[in-house]
Amino acid sequence: MSSVRKPFRYTYHAAVFILIGINLLAYIFSLFSPMTNIVFGMNFYGLLRRHWWWQAISYMFVHGSAQHLLFNMFGLGLFGTMVERAIGTKEFLLFYFLTGLLSGVASMVIYYLTGLYGVTLIGASGALYALLLLYATIFPRAQILVFYIVPLPAPMLVLVYTIIALISQVFGLKAGIAHTTHLFGFVFAYLYIKVRMGISPLKIWKEVYRR
Repeated sequence: MSSVRKPFRYTYHAAVFILIGINLLAYIFSLFSPMTNIVFGMNFYGLLRRHWWWQAISYMFVHGSAQHLLFNMFGLGLFGTMVERAIGTKEFLLFYFLTGLLSGVASMVIYYLTGLYGVTLIGASGALYALLLLYATIFPRAQILVFYIVPLPAPMLVLVYTIIALISQVFGLKAGIAHTTHLFGFVFAYLYIKVRMGISPLKIWKEVYRR
């Protein structure tokens, strides 16, 4: 077995709730310290001038508003709990932090190449979009109620979110939202699942919905 695919011994420690707690504490702290997003969000000033390398991880724990925080934590609780139970805490944490780090860094590279030097990247959205794709791979028949009304299969929700992110990125819709990071979340999740787990999400979805 390749060392890349060597599985961890299964353990479950409910790390999702710890992550949610850290995010809540970080947001409360930011209300009293205006510099929080500058120091812990990911930006070129911190990375290139101050060498604050921790920003590649810490950006995932700071949010710009209560709505931003609640939306992300709802997604983390909804999808993360099921995924962590399915693959174990160690695998879950590796997946969460690796996809979050890579989607954030890749986004900063794109911002740099396009001259957007003033961007400060904050929020767990990149890792959450990655988590949604993994959830849809593990539970391809799961139905998710959109707006608590419309049931959509999890793989279909991945497709819908991908289309929305692509359109928003191309046409510059919903300024202030890191659509690039969302898309990279899906990309790195797909690569992780293929390389680390040896699974093809597309193949699974085809087999499930071909029947």
